[in-house]
This record gives sequence, C-alpha cells and structure tokens, in this order.
Amino acid sequence: MNGANTVRVMLGAIWPSFLTLKNHIPASQGIDDATMISFFLFWLGQLPFLFMHPNQLRFLFMAKSIIVPAAWLAIMIWALASSKGGDIFDQTPSVSGSAYSWAFLSSMTSVIGNYATLSVNQADFSRYSRVSVKWQCVYVPMLPVFFTFIAFIGIAASSAGDFHYGTLEWDPMALVSHWDNRAARFFAAFSFALAALGVNISANSLSAANDLMALAPRFINIRRGQLICAVVCWALVPWKILKSAGNFLNFMAAYAIFLGPIAAIMLFDFWVIHKRKYDTIALYNPYGIYRYTYGVNWRAIVAFLSGVAPSLPGFINGINNNIDVGVGIHPYQFGWLLGFCGTALVYTVLSLVFPAKETFIPVAIRPDEVFAEQGEAPGSEEEGGSGDVEVIDGEKRGFRQRLEKFL
Repeated sequence: MNGANTVRVMLGAIWPSFLTLKNHIPASQGIDDATMISFFLFWLGQLPFLFMHPNQLRFLFMAKSIIVPAAWLAIMIWALASSKGGDIFDQTPSVSGSAYSWAFLSSMTSVIGNYATLSVNQADFSRYSRVSVKWQCVYVPMLPVFFTFIAFIGIAASSAGDFHYGTLEWDPMALVSHWDNRAARFFAAFSFALAALGVNISANSLSAANDLMALAPRFINIRRGQLICAVVCWALVPWKILKSAGNFLNFMAAYAIFLGPIAAIMLFDFWVIHKRKYDTIALYNPYGIYRYTYGVNWRAIVAFLSGVAPSLPGFINGINNNIDVGVGIHPYQFGWLLGFCGTALVYTVLSLVFPAKETFIPVAIRPDEVFAEQGEAPGSEEEGGSGDVEVIDGEKRGFRQRLEKFL
C-alpha cells in the first residue's frame, strides 16, 4: 500500500487531473479510485521482479542503496533549512508521568513491530549474501544508529510540514503532496517507491514464498510462492490498515506480540538449548531427530502461549475500543519485549527440565559440510524448483561482471 501511495503522488505530479478523478468507492473502504488504480499499477510493476531469482536482484538493491538515502537526506535538509524560526526543536511532550512512560513503550513496540518480522525471517534473503560473516557482525551494531537517524528524518520532515502547512502529516506521501514543485514531488515519491519495492520483495514476498515452499515443496518453489503472495495480498485489503495512523500502529503492535515469542524460541533454542549444534540434514527429515512428539515440540507451544497470553486483553481492546480491559491494556503496550522475555524464560526452563534428548548431537552438521560431501556448491540450483541459474566463472570480464563480483 505504501507503494500505491507513491505511485499516486508520481502520477499526480505528472498529470494533476489524476488526483481529481471521480470516486466510485465508498468512503468507508478507506480508498478512492485514484489510489486503487495506483495500487494496481504498483502491483503490476513489481510482478516482473517476482519472476527473478533473488541473486539477480542485486542491481535493484544497489540502486536503492544509492538513490533512497540521497533523496531522504535531501528531504531532511529541506525540513531543517526551510523551517528556521520554527519550533521543531522546542516542542514539549503533551503527556507526562506514567502516561508518558506507557506511551513511550507503546510507540517502541510499534517501531519494533516494523522490524520484528526480519528477526524471524532474515535468513530467507541473507542466505543469498556473499558477504563474510565477519563483515555482517560489523553491520549489526550500526543498525540502531541508522534506524534512529531514519526516524529522525521522519520526525523533522513532519514537524516542518506542520510549520509550513499547518497540519502534522506523518505519512511521507501526504507531506510531499503539499509541495508546489511537481518535479520535487515526483522524485521524492520515486525514492519511496523504490524503497517500497525493495521491502516488498525482500521482507514480504520472498519470506512468504519460503514459508509456502516449506509447506508444499513438491508443488511450490520461490517463484510460485511469490506469485501466490502477490495474488493473496488483494484479499488482505491493506488500504484499511493504513486508513489512519491509529490503525497502522495497532496493526504493528499486534504484529509484534506474536513475533516476539517466535523470535525468542528460535534464538534460545539455537544458542542456549542446543548450543549451535544442529543437524542440517535432519531438519528436513519429517521422521528424524527433530520430529519431537508427533511432529510438535510441545515446549515451544506452551512457551509461545505463555508469551502471547498477557497481551491478549490489550490486543482485544486494540481491535474494539469499546471493550474496556482496564489495566490489562498495559502488557500489550510493550507486547514484543514482554512476549520475548516471557517466552524465552518458559521455553528455556521447559527444555532443561524436560529435554528432548534425541535432538542433542555432539557436533554440528553445517550446510557447507553437506554440500562438500555431495560435491555441490551452495546456490548451484534454484531452491525448490527446476531450471539452471547462470554461473559466472572466476575469470570475470567486463564492467557488469566486475560490478557483480563487487556486489
């Protein structure tokens, strides 16, 4: 839906009459004709990328890593330079005391929810990376810095919009729509469209494709899984989620309370319980050592429910504000942290008291060792499907080959 809003601004910058199209969709649906057309165009535009193997998308992400930061820095410079004399840095909180603390925790949970999905499915796309693990460890400490800086750009730009236009626009496209310069509107929207395209592919469609492929590997590969995700997205009516900032924050907070426990189980099972010793081959054997009890690890189920249960009253209130849950709303306001810590504690205790002894092995069997024994190179075949993937030998010649090697 973010991509649809960017396309709407770009089309409006080229043809201003597009923004005044007669609307035939009821206002209660949270979308109009122009936005629906934009949604379809963005959806149609990303389809060709879904047919491409993730290894072939490096040029897209290289372009994104150059264009998007430059555009967003320009927006920040505009916000700070054009609002001199404003009160961007002089604003004070509108709440105080315990209300401020709970509002802070609630906002933090919403922010975490935006990245919580990556904590459980990052391997879906990071496994295609050729960057050494040592360099990846350097990137990780920098993530909070980058995320905080990006959040600051959004706050500064929204405050500048309030200074210039008298309304506080938290939606970047709503802010950009106020600009008089049509070229500036187009290129700013284009940068956000490129960012939305990258997120849709890496964090949404590719992750969904891997999950679908795991459910039915005989029938679904990465490409088919992404196409299924593209079709199903219409049924999720994302325009209702983004109808208001409140709906969006509730959605992200609700999203986080379920992903926190999942992340805790994955993290503590690998690092604490099994001490990084997994049998890679057995992970894909439905009747192997990781079958547990009839294919279900009851310890994980109990731990997951224990982590989610405290946040359910607040979750219900978030869906229907007419249901008063009293102080039961507070656990929901920091649901990710509560769910993560609670689930980690319960799962670790259950796994140590009632250990699944058959899952413990003396030495880890890693993917590289499996490939070496089979005489294959990782990535030599497209996961879950037939067809050859282009392999470039060590003697790379030409600009494209050298750039591909660099990437």
